[in-house]
Amino acid sequence: MAEQARYEELIRQFSAFGAVKREIGRMMPSECPAGSAAVLTLLGRYGDMRMSKLSELLAVDMSVTSRHVAHVAERGWIERSPDPADKRSRILRLTPAGQSLLDQLSRRTCHLLAERLSDWSDDEVAQLTALMARLRASFDDTRAHDPRTHDTRSHHTRADDTRAHGPDPRPPAPPVLEQTTRTPAITQ
Repeated sequence: MAEQARYEELIRQFSAFGAVKREIGRMMPSECPAGSAAVLTLLGRYGDMRMSKLSELLAVDMSVTSRHVAHVAERGWIERSPDPADKRSRILRLTPAGQSLLDQLSRRTCHLLAERLSDWSDDEVAQLTALMARLRASFDDTRAHDPRTHDTRSHHTRADDTRAHGPDPRPPAPPVLEQTTRTPAITQ
């Protein structure tokens, strides 16, 4: 276990990371706030899904997910269709306009990261990515074992994928900057 001073420095770095998230957020189009970008990112990464699955992946309450979904649906970026297995549920799917916006967000984010990390080696970027995924997985593992969370989500993460199959060959997804009423999480 690391010394307390190392954890204190880590806390300072977490606080400073807010500036990175704010800069990424500023480059997002005004009509696509962080919650909307999160919905598009997850549908782009995992494909069509029910709202309950999306809520699980966002790690937010269903009411928050509903607001985000309504926002992107009103703009034509996703469509909601009846679930053939359960007519009370809806399947969410990216539209061509939503995929186009997601591609644009991904290009913007990749450009910004390439610009800001231009003096980093590929190995350093890969190491940061792996460590961030491991950090996220550690917090997911904690929630899985905390009886106060009553969390019944699947705890399979992209970090699990990375350990099992190596790094994801896809370009990085746009950032997911979320405001939640539950334990904060950074969604990759």
